[in-house]
Amino acid sequence: MAASHLEAARALAPRAAELATEAERARRLPAELCGALADAGLYRLCVPARLDGAEAPPRELLEVVETLAEADAATGWCVAVCATAGMLAAYVEPAAADEVFGDRGSIAGGVFAPSGRATESADRLEVSGRWRFASNVENCDWLMGGCLMLENGAPRTLAGGRSDVRLVLFPAAAVAVIDTWSVSGLRATGSHDMAVEDLGVPSGHSASLIADAPRERGPLYAFPPFGLLAASIAAVALGIARGALDDLAELAGAKTPTLSARKLAERAGVQADAARAEARLRAARSLHYAATAEAWEVARAGGSIPLDRRVGLRLAATHAVESATVAVDTAQRLGGGGAIYESSPLERRFRDIHAATQHMLVGPATWELTGRSLLGLELDDSQL
Repeated sequence: MAASHLEAARALAPRAAELATEAERARRLPAELCGALADAGLYRLCVPARLDGAEAPPRELLEVVETLAEADAATGWCVAVCATAGMLAAYVEPAAADEVFGDRGSIAGGVFAPSGRATESADRLEVSGRWRFASNVENCDWLMGGCLMLENGAPRTLAGGRSDVRLVLFPAAAVAVIDTWSVSGLRATGSHDMAVEDLGVPSGHSASLIADAPRERGPLYAFPPFGLLAASIAAVALGIARGALDDLAELAGAKTPTLSARKLAERAGVQADAARAEARLRAARSLHYAATAEAWEVARAGGSIPLDRRVGLRLAATHAVESATVAVDTAQRLGGGGAIYESSPLERRFRDIHAATQHMLVGPATWELTGRSLLGLELDDSQL
C-alpha cells in the first residue's frame, strides 16, 4: 500500500472533524478541506497511473475512506464517490481521459443512475437530464451522468435486450446545480440535483461500465466498478460506526446517569450491549475486507472476477452497512438523553449512518439480488 495516502487521510482527519459543523451549515465541504484532499491525491485513488493517478488497490481506497468517515462522514463520503468516479478514466477514449483526469487538481464526480437521455450523431452526443444525489457537486470540475441512449426516439438496446446505458462526462461549468439538499444526514456532502439540457458532448467522453471493456489493463480495472463503489460506501459506514463506539466509550467513562451512583460504563447492561456492538462491527469489517481481498487476488492474477466473488463483495458491503447501523443505533441509545443534542457527536453520526443506508448499492434490494445467486436462481448481474 502507498502509505502516503493513508497517512494523508490520517493527517487531514482532525481538520475534517473540526470543520464538520461549519460544513453542515453550508451543506458542502469547505473549499479549504476539499483543496487539501485534492492536493493529497485522495480524489485520484482510482485514476490510472498513466495519468499520474494512484491506481490504488481497493483496500487502500477503503482504508482512506474509513479513516476520513470516522472523523466526518461527509468527508469520507465525498472521497468515496469522487475517487471511484476516477474508474471512468479507464473506460473512455484516451484523449477524453487526458482532458478530464489529466489535471492533478481536477475533481470529477457525478451520478451513475441513468436519469439522463442521450442521442448520438456522428461523433457527438446530445444530452439532457436531471440527476439526484450529485455528491460534492459544487466542488467538482467535471461531472458524469448516467444516460439512456436513444435511437429514433426510442431506447437503444444491446444484445440480449438490455438497454444501452452510458456514463457521459461534461464540464461542471455546463451544469445547472439545483438546490435540493435539505436533508437529515450527510448534509455536508452537498448532494444537490444537477441538470443539463441539449448539451453537446464528444462521443469519446462516454462509456458503458456494463457493455464496454476497460481500455486500461491494470488489475484495478478488472475489479467490478459497482462492487468497488458499494465497498466504498460500506467503508463510510464502518468509519461512522467506529467513531460512534469510541464516542460512547468516552461518554460512558465520564457520565453518571441521573439518579445513579455509578458511571454509565459501570452498568452491566451497558457493558454487554457495547461488547455486542463491538463484536458485530469487527466481524462485519473483517468480512468486508476479506471479500475485497479475495476479489483483488483474482484481479491481480489477470482474471475476470467470477460471479461468486462479485456476489461476495456486494453481500459483505451490505452486511457492513447494516451492522454498522446497528452499532451506531446502540451507541446512540446507550448515550441517553444527551445523545439527542446537536452538541453530542452521536447525534450527527446517528443521522449520517441512516442517510448512508439509503444508497441503492447497499440497500435492501441487494439482499434479494445476492440471495438469488446463492440459491442458484437466474439474475441480472449487470449491477454486480
